[in-house]
Amino acid sequence: MISNCIILGSGRSGTSMAAGVLAKAGYFMGEKLYPGDEGNPKGYFEGKAVNDINEDLLAQVVPNRPRILSNFIFRTRPVHGQRWLARVQLGISIPCPPRIAERIKALIARGPFCFKDPRFCYTLSVWRPFLRNTVYICVFRHPGVTATSILKECKRERYLRNLSMSFNKALQVWELMYTHALEIHYPQGGDWIFVHYNQFLDGSAFEILEKTLGVEVDRNFVDPRLKRSTTSNAVPQHTLSLYQKLCHLAGYRDPC
Repeated sequence: MISNCIILGSGRSGTSMAAGVLAKAGYFMGEKLYPGDEGNPKGYFEGKAVNDINEDLLAQVVPNRPRILSNFIFRTRPVHGQRWLARVQLGISIPCPPRIAERIKALIARGPFCFKDPRFCYTLSVWRPFLRNTVYICVFRHPGVTATSILKECKRERYLRNLSMSFNKALQVWELMYTHALEIHYPQGGDWIFVHYNQFLDGSAFEILEKTLGVEVDRNFVDPRLKRSTTSNAVPQHTLSLYQKLCHLAGYRDPC
């Protein structure tokens, strides 16, 4: 039997690549999937309905900007559509109003499903009571490379240009998302697969995905030429320690 799956991980870490290799496996990924662009030429494999639910969940706990002068003040606060770059502190409980619960139920009824959204790093605890036969796929790459890619995305995408972002803030996003994953969601149990970005490039991720999910992945989807971000910025040791924990769970040894 095919297992449902949730793909989570910081934006710009390879989550779209993970979803892409599963796109032909018979999963419902949502209606109105976002098309490819310069940042992700092969597509994002994210549905608007899933993103909107997670945006609305995060809106309850992430401070918003005042409508007046929102492009000029409080620019560190993400607005609707930008909350995949939110910095949610540990210990913050996200409520699930009945109207959102009904939207979640309607989506997961269309299984087998594969839903991908970086915001799941924060909101997964809200979704989990509704999920059955679901594997959690946590995708990651080096935090410095991810932060550099986030900065490029913020400069490239018009909808992100009024959000104040820096390398250090992007690192904080990375660290908070994976800290939630490892300290909040992972201990709750279930079937988890941790995958480093490079394990898609070298092909070592495919067998575990196929075995665990009960599907055939598209091994031809991955294009190494799309690996374009590097970094020379220093990364704090505590962030690197978290990265090493993820590498250990993925069975990956970073040669750097």
